[in-house]
Amino acid sequence: MSKTARMMLVLAGSAGLASTPTHAQTAVEIYGIVDAAIVVDRGGMEGSLTKMSGGAASTSRIGFKASENLGKGLSAFFILETGIRLDTGATDVAGSIFNRQALVGLKGGFGTVALGRQYTPYHNALVQIVDPFGTGYAGTAKNLFPHSGSNIRTSNTLTWASPKFNGADVELAYSAGEQSDSSARRQFGGAIGYAGGPLSVRLVYNSKNGDAATGFARSRNTLLGAQYKLGKVTLHAGYGIDRGPESSPLANTGNPYGGIAPTASSDGREALLGVSAQIGPGKLMASVMHKDDRSAFNQDASAWGIGYLYGLSKRTGLYAAYGHVRNRNGAGYTVNNNTDTGTGNTGYNLGLRHTF
Repeated sequence: MSKTARMMLVLAGSAGLASTPTHAQTAVEIYGIVDAAIVVDRGGMEGSLTKMSGGAASTSRIGFKASENLGKGLSAFFILETGIRLDTGATDVAGSIFNRQALVGLKGGFGTVALGRQYTPYHNALVQIVDPFGTGYAGTAKNLFPHSGSNIRTSNTLTWASPKFNGADVELAYSAGEQSDSSARRQFGGAIGYAGGPLSVRLVYNSKNGDAATGFARSRNTLLGAQYKLGKVTLHAGYGIDRGPESSPLANTGNPYGGIAPTASSDGREALLGVSAQIGPGKLMASVMHKDDRSAFNQDASAWGIGYLYGLSKRTGLYAAYGHVRNRNGAGYTVNNNTDTGTGNTGYNLGLRHTF
């Protein structure tokens, strides 16, 4: 082929490309957290246990998300997120890929609707309003509050979040149990909140049904949380009511203290007072909590924690945290962190976290 013929083909191809209409593509954002810590547990049957954790402040994770403008104020979005055990490189739930979040939804003037595996309104209130530790570190609210299992996230879930109106909003969630008995393992919840100026308040209700093994018994959680900002200092408070056989499961069911195994409370109350403050290049976090078990076992507990996240940059920080639980009448509460359930009533964290 002559040089002139080749040039003509190139020009023709260029003209064809120029005449082809272009379409906007949805940009997919990759995000995540990489967190590792040295964790020390004391006070349980194993004595003093030192190990590496894949995320004491925040569970290590990688996620993908995107949003597409559909026009007329409507947009579509999705989130796919998996947890990672940074100490081993494995996923944090065996046999599962996007175990943390897997959802698709629409957002418009009606609010936000999403379908898939999602966080519950109970979790959202506890992590965003109540707990100064954001449910991480050794001082986490999950040391005494029932923040585990389906209280955190649920599969087969439909959610709706309203637009904000004069600072108020509503959140609803329904999770199908998908069993032969349509009521088995069914869960629903909701929240109503207000955020204006320095004050944020949220009231949450969560209800879940058991299955045939539990006689289809219903368990309920109610949580009232508040947060008040005073400059660089934020005050936190929360009060929870739990009723039902699965309303307040123990984080560590392996009886870490020996003797007679503790019994999960079926009728309890929790209270939290906390503070978070920007001090120097980092953030100080502290809280005190109490568990009032109103069942016949009367297994009460008190807990407190303190921690500091030192910012090396906007995305990287070093942290240290301490937590302690005082159990009464054979109660079995352990010091957790964001990834581990803990093996004793005292815990220390020293770690490094990077977000991207």
